[in-house]
Order: sequence, then C-alpha cells, then structure tokens
Amino acid sequence: MSTRTSAKPGTESGTRAGASTVVAVAFLLAGAVLAVGAPPAAADDPAEGPRGEAFQKGNTAGVRLTNSKIGLSGNGLGGKSDGYRIPQPCWYEPNMSAEDMLHLQVRERKDAVESGNNYSENIRDYADKVGEKGKWWGISYDANDPAGAACAAGRESTVWVPEGTTPVGGITAQQLMQIARAALTVPEPKIKLSPDVKSYVNLPTWVWLDGAEAAPRSVTATLPGVMSATVTATPQGLDIDPGTEDENRAKVYKDCGTTGKPYTKGADKGDDSPPCGVRYLRSSIDQPRKAYTLTVTSVWTVVGNDSQGGQLNYDPIRVSATRDVPVGEVQSIVKN
Repeated sequence: MSTRTSAKPGTESGTRAGASTVVAVAFLLAGAVLAVGAPPAAADDPAEGPRGEAFQKGNTAGVRLTNSKIGLSGNGLGGKSDGYRIPQPCWYEPNMSAEDMLHLQVRERKDAVESGNNYSENIRDYADKVGEKGKWWGISYDANDPAGAACAAGRESTVWVPEGTTPVGGITAQQLMQIARAALTVPEPKIKLSPDVKSYVNLPTWVWLDGAEAAPRSVTATLPGVMSATVTATPQGLDIDPGTEDENRAKVYKDCGTTGKPYTKGADKGDDSPPCGVRYLRSSIDQPRKAYTLTVTSVWTVVGNDSQGGQLNYDPIRVSATRDVPVGEVQSIVKN
C-alpha cells in the first residue's frame, strides 16, 4: 500500500500505510559538531551524547536537526528545497543506557558544583534505573521549523523506555522518511534557448535544461542501529509557459521528455518545429520590458521507502525558472 502526501510546506494528505535554495543540517549538543557525512557518536557513549552533522554551506532551507543522532546522506542534499515541513517537528530518539546516563548526570553535577552553578537534576531518578533493561530516550527537533523548539519544550527532555517498547512520540519509520523528504532538494532549472539572446516572429525557439538535471536525487535518513529511510526524486518532465495565454501570440511544443532536447545545427529542418519549445507569433514590443517572460518548470516524482518495508508516494516537486525572451519582427523592403 502507499500513501500520498502533499509536497506543500506544512501539509500532508491521504491515509497512512507502512512504516513525502540549499539544505542545511545541524545537530547541536554540548557544543559538539561533526562534518557532513561523518558518523554520529555512539549511542552509549556518555562522554559524547547525541551529536551529528554540521551545517552545509548556505543554511537557507531544509531541516536543522537538533539533539539528534539521525544522519543524512545522498546527492539530494544541497539543492533547491521546495519548503516541505515535517508534520511533527519533534520526537524522541534512543539515547543512553541507564548506567551511561547516570555517569553523565554525575559528571555534569560535578562540573556544575565546581563552576558554582546550581544543578537541578535529581540523580536518584537516574540511579533507580540502573540494572533495568531499557534506554533513556531524548527529545530531538527540527530547529528550521518555527514550531520545532516549541514542540520540544512542551515535552520532557528525557524519558525512560523499557526494552522492546517505544514511547509516545518516539521516532517512527514514517517520521524518519518525512525527515528525509524535508531534506530532499532538486536542482533549480537552468534554461537553455536557441536562439539564445533574441527570437523573431515565427522563428522556433528550442528549450532544454542542462544535462545535470536529468539524474535522480535521493536522501537517506539513518538512525544508527535502528532504522533508515530513503526518499528519491526522479525527473518526470518539463512544463513550458511562454509568458502569454493568448494562443494567437505563442504556440508551445510539449514533447520535452525530462529535460528537453538540445538544439543541434540542422535540427530545425523538416517541419521547422522544435520537439520542445515555443514559436512566438507576435512581437513582444508591447510586453513588459519588451519581452515575453518564459517560465520552465521541472517536475519530479517523489517516492519514499524505509527499512521496515513502508512506502510513501509524495506529490511531485515542481521547481521553476524564468527567462525574458525578446521577440522582434523581421523587416523586409518590397520594391516595385
């Protein structure tokens, strides 16, 4: 079974089944950061605690995971985000064993006393769990979502979870997939035209994208030793808006495939029509800036899969770019 969810920011639709610019990922705790792609600290290392990847260059979109062991990888990081947000921006993750948590609390209490600060944690609460089977789970959240910090602040920072159980609000395979979806980016279209600078009435204008935009993009979110989920975006096609709805001004050719077809010398012979492009039928002299605003939208299908066998089908990602296309008229002189 599959679920269809919306790619619009902060929305999700459909029923669930089974376990959908530039991305920035940050994990922060005790001032510790790692480089992108580096493995997170061991779950049972009290000296380290949860930490993870540092910011990517250009922290403008995507997810910013805080107090989290979740690692993100894949070629879908670092492009143009469509603003998708995780429906539940905070969750609990497995953290430390009872013994390691107690050691950490004792050390923090000692450091606090030595520095003259108050220490409010009750060590006995942690000591009582030593010898029991289970783990302390800690709260994590997406700091890039304005609701993330507020969501985490409304919950206990840590909860004890007996072995073989999951706490209310604990990370699920579906939520891990949503984190991968929020981190997924696709390249912004780079429009290529022929003719490139100026077109003329009835002259075919070929439209295509740089070849780099043809490859699928994916992001894998991994909670080490627990589960993983991968979301993949695959180019589906191009939509062309010539900049006018008047059919007497432009004719659009829609046999574009995923990235259009680059113009080659002699390709416009025959019926003189591009497979993917536009033929302007009127001059642009009366248009704003004396040019038509051509918009090319790259459409990507998005599918998610997790290590527990769940799958989600997300709404397509649509990213657009524009170019001004001045269209002139060929002047001719008729002699009698």
